[in-house]
Amino acid sequence: MKIAVFELESWEKQRFESLAGEHEVELVSAPLSPENAANYSDAEIVSTFIYSDLGRETLEHFQNLKMIATRSTGVDHIDLDYCCKDTGVAVANVPTYGDHTVAEHVFGLLLTLSHNLYQAVDRTRKGDFSLEGLEGFDLRGKTMGVIGTGSIGKRVIEIASGFGMKVVAFDVNPDEEFARKQGFEYADMDRLLGASDIITLHVPANEKTRNLISEAEFGKMKQGTVLINTARGAVVNTPALLGAISDGTIRAAGLDVLPEEPVIREEAELLRSVFRKHHDLESLLADHILLRLRNVVITPHSAFHTREAVERILETTVNNIRSYIQGSPTNLVNIE
Repeated sequence: MKIAVFELESWEKQRFESLAGEHEVELVSAPLSPENAANYSDAEIVSTFIYSDLGRETLEHFQNLKMIATRSTGVDHIDLDYCCKDTGVAVANVPTYGDHTVAEHVFGLLLTLSHNLYQAVDRTRKGDFSLEGLEGFDLRGKTMGVIGTGSIGKRVIEIASGFGMKVVAFDVNPDEEFARKQGFEYADMDRLLGASDIITLHVPANEKTRNLISEAEFGKMKQGTVLINTARGAVVNTPALLGAISDGTIRAAGLDVLPEEPVIREEAELLRSVFRKHHDLESLLADHILLRLRNVVITPHSAFHTREAVERILETTVNNIRSYIQGSPTNLVNIE
């Protein structure tokens, strides 16, 4: 098999070198894109992270492609219709690898906001030890609304219980047994939005969840709500979030994801018509504004990024590739 693996850091390469004894393996640091796909067009298996473009324009370069092994849970960077319906290319993901990791990041963002840690650290580094403007708020006794109770959402609920928080959750497939065990309630979306002091998002990116939190949803929240998003940027309508921050509905926001995060540093591309065609400039502008607000903390999609979690991702991905080659594929993504 000819295997091409993209978006690799140097230390990650040894994991895939274990496949080289039996197969031809090409290890690439850059993402896969329409511009470089022709250089690897003979690959039968492709593995990427989320910053590669696995749309139709890219995939049509691969005439012998049999499998895509994404090193992520999310698959919104892959044209699943092209793979699963049009060509029969198998797509495997990593269903779980960082549930505890991402859940811990949620509370890293939340504690940064609740204790004004960013401002406090920045101030003391400059020799200013005053407390003015640093008053925070306790987590104990607050109500956390958890939207999405998959593996990450469940870990968030467990941690919230340790902080003495109340939890209300929403999920299209509620786990009532887990709710009884943890002592929280499921509610409809409207009730959750109105009852929560803090709302955290743990849903996949798809057409049903795009702009899940927009003007209407912000309008149902109480004044001074804190929003945490470690899911996907497209789940929150960024211009609507700016409006909610402006009118005080959102007191603070902790974001690990933004709708236009892969291109947010590419200002030089803004003048190109091809760029304007493929990207939402209103969201991109809103992203830039969010980066400059003192009550917004943004991390670079790094919630998953611990050594342990990445090791689990690599191990599962290599196993996915081996299993496919051996005729017993694992973790295949299916679309209805």
